[in-house]
Amino acid sequence: METIAAIPRLDMARIAAGDAIEMARLGQAVREIGFLTITNTGLDAERIARVMAAYRQFFLLPDSVKATVDMARTGANRGWGASGSEQVDPDANPDYKEVFDCGLELDAGDPMAARQLAVYAPNLWPEALPEFRRDVEAYFDDAMAVGQVLLAAIAEAIGADSRLFDEAFRRPMALLRGNYYPPRPDWAGDKDFGIAAHTDYGCLTLLATGGQPGLEVQMADGSWLPVQVDPGAFVINFGEMLEMWTAGAAKATLHRVRGSASERLSVPLFLNPSFDTNVAPVGSGQIVLAGDHLAKRFNETYLHLAGAETPKVD
Repeated sequence: METIAAIPRLDMARIAAGDAIEMARLGQAVREIGFLTITNTGLDAERIARVMAAYRQFFLLPDSVKATVDMARTGANRGWGASGSEQVDPDANPDYKEVFDCGLELDAGDPMAARQLAVYAPNLWPEALPEFRRDVEAYFDDAMAVGQVLLAAIAEAIGADSRLFDEAFRRPMALLRGNYYPPRPDWAGDKDFGIAAHTDYGCLTLLATGGQPGLEVQMADGSWLPVQVDPGAFVINFGEMLEMWTAGAAKATLHRVRGSASERLSVPLFLNPSFDTNVAPVGSGQIVLAGDHLAKRFNETYLHLAGAETPKVD
């Protein structure tokens, strides 16, 4: 399945090699569209099928079992989020998808761990599926490696030093998510979505899918363009934090999943810098801490965190 040509389809190996034509196409996608698809990352269809199967096995568990790792019992976003637990658009109803979130865990001796920040909270793992953690953590590491190469290429593609993001991502607030979109419910109306229209909150999103349709991207003319890729190809998009950090050189674009008669699984990696990174426009003299921005947006989205205070730097 090839996506519509308005969303560029790029080759990761050519990008990693610094191919001039591919880098120019990357730069255009970053600046003007905010979305692209990418192949040849080293994560093939079989690798994606394995992690999709792991998430599907979890989501098919009874709710009573998933509730043992329900993030609603915590002050963070680790574990299972039930249908209706998020609301990305305040003008729409809560999203009817289910999610499972895990993120980077800091070593016990890391000074950042002592601050007990919610964006670095411990992960929760279901005891009912002992192999689930192994499969998800292995994919997390593989996807992170792809994301780090892309970040360096993006910096170069927008005319910055390729090392621009290196130090900022030593201790990333990285979040891996499994999304389960059930068939669109009979009761769903105009304000009901698998996930309503939103821009991502952070820097870079690397999205794997099982090949099902559903994702739609808002184009410059306001129309919604379906984007679909086969397993082993990825959808890449950029978030609010990167748009701010690069003074608009990277574009954060609205997207949504309305849902259809078929279930859909997707696995996005949200790659964000360390909590203390200043993501104000480079050279602006302003200070906007990445952790403050991300925590504020999480508190606005996760219903169990609604009204929570944004953590501040010590």
